[in-house]
Amino acid sequence: MTAMIPGKTRAALLPPLCLLTLLQAPAMGWTACDDPPARRVNWLHCDKQGIDLQGADLREAVLTQVNLSSANLSGARLSGADLGRAVLNKADFTGAALRGARLVSAQLDQAMFAEASMSGAKLDRAVLTKADLRKADLSNARLYQAELIGADLSEAKLNQANLAQADLTDAKLANADLSDAVLSRAVLEDAALTGAKLRSARLDGTNLLSADFTGADLSQATLAEARIDSALFTDAQLDSTIWINRQRCRPGSVGECR
Repeated sequence: MTAMIPGKTRAALLPPLCLLTLLQAPAMGWTACDDPPARRVNWLHCDKQGIDLQGADLREAVLTQVNLSSANLSGARLSGADLGRAVLNKADFTGAALRGARLVSAQLDQAMFAEASMSGAKLDRAVLTKADLRKADLSNARLYQAELIGADLSEAKLNQANLAQADLTDAKLANADLSDAVLSRAVLEDAALTGAKLRSARLDGTNLLSADFTGADLSQATLAEARIDSALFTDAQLDSTIWINRQRCRPGSVGECR
């Protein structure tokens, strides 16, 4: 009887041990950095500097903390991908699809996003110094506390985007669509917003020192307690705009709040 007990014990323990091994094996392979680019690939912490991923399908991929500096991702599909805290300096995302992608706290110095589709993307606290975002679609995107110093957002779609407390010093926003955007307590010092659409935008408490709003549409926008020293409002539409002193400008006001 004593000799049979170990045998029974081994018979009882073997299936769970085998099951555990089977469960662990695919998990180790799934996170391999040498996996080819594919939808839902897991490149967590991987070093992919300078890699050519032009047109690659990386939708819903796990790219958290990946290093893709100087990588070519032009035309790539990254919708729903997680690039949180990734290093993407000088990476090329020209024409890429990043709808709903997560780039929270990502490093994107001088990255190129010209004509990229980024609606609904999350870029909170991302560093986009001197990034190229010309004609990019950032509608409904989150850029809370993002650093966009010297970034080029000319003709970009930023309608309903959240740029609260973002730093847009020296940024180029000529003809950008910022309708209904939130720019509360943001920094737009020396920013160029000529011809920009800011209808119903929130600029309360925003630093607008020396910003250029020539020809911009600020109708029904809120500038309560904003700093506007040396800012230019030549030919700017201020129809029913809430001015820095919380006074509502008269309908039809142009260039000056009356």
